[in-house]
Amino acid sequence: MSQIQVERIKLLNQEKESQGDYVVYWMQASCRTHYNHALEYAIEIANKQGKPLITYFGLTEKYPEANLRHYSFLLEGLQEVKNSLQEMNVQLVVDIYSPEEGIVEVGRNATAVVTDEGYLDFQRKWKQEAANRLNCPFIQVETDVIVPVETASDKEEYTASTIRRKINNNLDRFMIPIKSKKPDKSSLGLDFEKESLDNLLNKLKIDRTVSEVEFLYGGTLEAQKHLKHFIKFKLERFADLRNDPTKDYLSNMSPYLHFGQISPLYLALCISGADSPGADSYLEELIIRRELSMNFVYYNSHYETIDCLPEWALKTLKQHENDPRKYIYSLEELENGKTHDPYWNAAQKEMVYTGKMHGYMRMYWGKKILEWMENPREAYQIALYLNNKYELDGRDPNGYTGVAWCFGKHDRAWKEREIFGKVRYMNDKGLKRKFKIDQYLDRVDGIIELVENGFKL
Repeated sequence: MSQIQVERIKLLNQEKESQGDYVVYWMQASCRTHYNHALEYAIEIANKQGKPLITYFGLTEKYPEANLRHYSFLLEGLQEVKNSLQEMNVQLVVDIYSPEEGIVEVGRNATAVVTDEGYLDFQRKWKQEAANRLNCPFIQVETDVIVPVETASDKEEYTASTIRRKINNNLDRFMIPIKSKKPDKSSLGLDFEKESLDNLLNKLKIDRTVSEVEFLYGGTLEAQKHLKHFIKFKLERFADLRNDPTKDYLSNMSPYLHFGQISPLYLALCISGADSPGADSYLEELIIRRELSMNFVYYNSHYETIDCLPEWALKTLKQHENDPRKYIYSLEELENGKTHDPYWNAAQKEMVYTGKMHGYMRMYWGKKILEWMENPREAYQIALYLNNKYELDGRDPNGYTGVAWCFGKHDRAWKEREIFGKVRYMNDKGLKRKFKIDQYLDRVDGIIELVENGFKL
């Protein structure tokens, strides 16, 4: 009997089992061997059929909005995946190829292909293209959420309050640990052309204008190291201090979740087992808020534009789009942190230099872009552009949701004011009232100094 819940499994074509030589796991969204439902299901199929298992990763140079920063972090994790798979006698095949094309080639002699699930439009199109061309069963297994998206809800949910009950009603049966298995047969001797990971980063024809991050290193082991530190030193005060940008009480898990290098299920089990006063607050963010973002991009085809907003937000922003702006900045000024607002500039520079921005400042950052652009639609696209270019965890459901929230998504109408209309407003007075915010400026200045003086992990 499979240890993978049936709700996680979806057959993407109607092909019958073919007379092939191996089973393929197409790893794409879930770059890990630890707590990976899709990999475990592929191992189950391979052992049942008495076939070896290979793992394929298609490394496209045209991944939307990805640059050197993102590819570097990804490849650091893939090197660890390769080493881990070798210990399991599983071959990792990586090539520079559009993934949906590559999997068809690798899968020509497969008895079955198993893949993980991505929620963005182009990821789903990859799967559909492969489903149309593979001549063996093609099976998708959802492993980057705790409660599968379609199990949690069959429609777009408009706030955390509407999805919370639905997720919680299903949570217990999905919060089940996974027991790792190994394939019975080795695939290390199979003859596949594959790229060496050692020099692959230098070989890629990609945007290199955004530097690699010096403060985080990719991979599951690194993620687990940060998690252990967080639980031991930060979780207890997480509920009280997570919103304070002058303190460091965040887990640093978002880049690892973005690249699938740590399992949200494993993370949730570790946090819930910590018996800490901060656990409930963290699990609300990890499960309810994060899986609300998957629901959003899965069911809303406009997630990349301002048209994804609720009707009330679109209406109020339209009504106020011609309100006079005290400040209007160019993209170049924003990108270089050259506004009149030292707190916004610090947030922008934190993102540029570290690949992350403190969550509370990320909200403030997005609100100010709305305030400083000529119209909301332009502001929305610039916020997405900057977020996706510099954030390690941009270009994913959480990234799109975070920007949308700044413009009214998953929120309610507030008191009406200029420019914002009824969309929630934030200003520097709030930062000064709530925090010793000048300490945030000092912290970011310290980070910049370290990087410019050649800091390396």
